[in-house]
Amino acid sequence: MQRLARKGGTAGLLRWLAGRADGWAGIARSDGTVLSASGVAPSGPLTVPADVPDVPRLVAEGVRALTERGALAYSHDTGAHTVLLFPLPGPHDPHAEDRGAAPLLAVVTPRPVAAGLATLLADVLMPLSLCREAEAVERKRRRVDLAESRGREAVLHLLMTGQLSIAQQVAGALRPRLPDPVRVCVVECPGDSRDEVARVCAEADGGRSWIVRCPVYARHLILVMPAEGGREGGRGTAPDSGPGSAPNGGPNGGPNGGPNGGPNGGPNGGPSGAPSGGPDGGTATDEAVAALVDRCVVGVSERVPLADTATGYRQAFHALAVAREVPGRHVRFGAAPEPALVVGTAGRQWAEALLTPLLTHVPRRAQDPGSQELAATAASWLAFSSHATDHLKVHRNTLAARLRLIGELLGLDLHRLADQAALDLALRIRATPAPVCAPEAGRRDGGAAPGHANGAAHDLDEVLRRPAVQEWALRQLAPVAGAAEETLRTWLRCEGRLGPTAAELGISVPGTRKRLTRLETVLQRSLLRPPSARYDLWLALRARASAAAEATS
Repeated sequence: MQRLARKGGTAGLLRWLAGRADGWAGIARSDGTVLSASGVAPSGPLTVPADVPDVPRLVAEGVRALTERGALAYSHDTGAHTVLLFPLPGPHDPHAEDRGAAPLLAVVTPRPVAAGLATLLADVLMPLSLCREAEAVERKRRRVDLAESRGREAVLHLLMTGQLSIAQQVAGALRPRLPDPVRVCVVECPGDSRDEVARVCAEADGGRSWIVRCPVYARHLILVMPAEGGREGGRGTAPDSGPGSAPNGGPNGGPNGGPNGGPNGGPNGGPSGAPSGGPDGGTATDEAVAALVDRCVVGVSERVPLADTATGYRQAFHALAVAREVPGRHVRFGAAPEPALVVGTAGRQWAEALLTPLLTHVPRRAQDPGSQELAATAASWLAFSSHATDHLKVHRNTLAARLRLIGELLGLDLHRLADQAALDLALRIRATPAPVCAPEAGRRDGGAAPGHANGAAHDLDEVLRRPAVQEWALRQLAPVAGAAEETLRTWLRCEGRLGPTAAELGISVPGTRKRLTRLETVLQRSLLRPPSARYDLWLALRARASAAAEATS
């Protein structure tokens, strides 16, 4: 009995009792409502064998008899069966209207009653009651854990959208306090071990990191870690957005969209810097987790302000793509510029002109999404594609309807990679503070480039032909050449779809996927899983083609 109580709980005890009684066993409220029976979980469907009498009616009659007689047990013969009722000791059901009546153990057994069955039932009352109490406590614990997890997810969402003060206020009710500056770490957990890896992460850094279960990827943990004590390099490096990265809120970011990263600063950077330190001056949390958990993959951002958490997430996600291919399963992001930082005043004016219909949209009905919600939807979808439904907590039909409206407002076909890349860049420019977007070289007044009425850039190609953007494009495409560049061009020309790319290259889909996986390692960016670097790569190729066309004209 004790072994069943420890391992099987209420369900195991009821199954055992039903077998010993050669009948039916269950727990019922005082009004006759059956809570669990013959091992069926309380939340599951209840089925009563056809030859068993009307249990709810008999329980209700038994409760009345117990109350009237002041008895501690009740037995009632129904012809072929005997019904035995025993009130369970312990706390009463908090949801019951009559809190003076305890739930009852009800057993229906064929006549005659087996010798010793009544004594057995009296003995099982205490273990059964303790099991129910333990299960109730466990359910409450799970609800508290779920509430805390949702609260942490909400704080991360606020950080990603740039609502720093609100995030700090909400985080004040939880622990630990939000650090500043931070490193963002994305941990890809093996199998269903995310909860266990979260415990390992908490122990590795003494509970200093803000640990969030990713709402988009079921195997990912997101850690917002204090930046002090870490080193600038790692066992491997991936590209970074560089100093002055755009602060949160752009499209290609973390679970709420920070801008998508800059180019690769060179393939496969090596280890550098002094040993990183954890809370005790030892191994850093991210390296400790990669070493402690088998098949765990870790990507880490560079040091960023708390307000740039979205940028940090995007960096960590791209580092994660590289970490899957290195023996240590741990990579930190390197250094390279962010495209939104080099487009200058002309690029900002182009972005404002493109986004104005969206940002000034007024919904016809109060329940329809406004401009801010539509912009957040566009950013989430550009970052996570179909996974945006998990991020935004909306139905896929709602997402599709919003995207249709966004396309109509902006005059874009969001099924085309070219229009997606343009919208992505515009949102990232908008998320970058104006002083950070450097004006044209040699124009300290920040004025418009000559040749544009009112300083407005009329098309994307004019922005991409800026010298700073051309330099960015060259650095972005420097690691790829020859067959690798042809694979990349074909993939982008086929809208980032594997099937058409494989057909055009004349190879299989798995072969195409392997080529793109190798490109991820070379570029040190995520290509196959969102947030993807495909928008940056498309813009880089377009910038180079636009400059070449201008040179030959």
